[in-house]
Amino acid sequence: MPRKTVAAIGLAGAATWTWPAPLPLVPRIAERLGIPCRLAGTGGVALTFDDGPHPQGTPAVLEALEAAGATATFFLVGEQVARWPEIAAQIAEAGHEVGIHGYLHRLLLRRRVSSLASDLDRAYDVIAAATGSEPTLYRPPYGVFSSGALRLVRQRGWQPLLWSTWGRDWGARETPEAIAGRAVRRLGGGDVVLLHDADHYSAPDSWRRTVAALPLIFGVAGALGLPFVPASHSR
Repeated sequence: MPRKTVAAIGLAGAATWTWPAPLPLVPRIAERLGIPCRLAGTGGVALTFDDGPHPQGTPAVLEALEAAGATATFFLVGEQVARWPEIAAQIAEAGHEVGIHGYLHRLLLRRRVSSLASDLDRAYDVIAAATGSEPTLYRPPYGVFSSGALRLVRQRGWQPLLWSTWGRDWGARETPEAIAGRAVRRLGGGDVVLLHDADHYSAPDSWRRTVAALPLIFGVAGALGLPFVPASHSR
């Protein structure tokens, strides 16, 4: 399955519902199921990063964010937090928000609900221990929900969150200009931007192109007068 090219939503009462299309085509379905793709009641933009922490990519993104005075939300993978807890801690220490991206980065449609429950608990525990925070935002690997996963997330009182625009920054042939161009296309208040600060599950060194794209993204957002805000504003 191509990286992040499927957005699938779990529907309570159905075994599994998928939607094989880029997320920008899905907002009405996501809204119907109560899964935000955008921020509510704000003119800001949420800049989100998936798949970290990463020993080089995350510090580079943090440095770029600090230089721009921007706040972001990092959806962390538990197995990577276990490897790099000090880097996960740096994210929180820098004042950024952390969310849960699971313990293992695996497609939820291939997982039993019982094993997923353990995965979610394990992810929460390791992220909370490393960052000193209590994450309540959740984004599934590949942006794909199953009905069971959505139920488990809500039973825990967590907020599921997808995205409204992306840089599609995981490919080996992408350029910073192309990444930034997609991320800011029709950018407006309330958008949730998906990027990646790690290459654990994507093309090697893809994070470098993302970091190079960030000044371009900051420039467009600044020209539009759009501040960067935590993704928890989606509630």
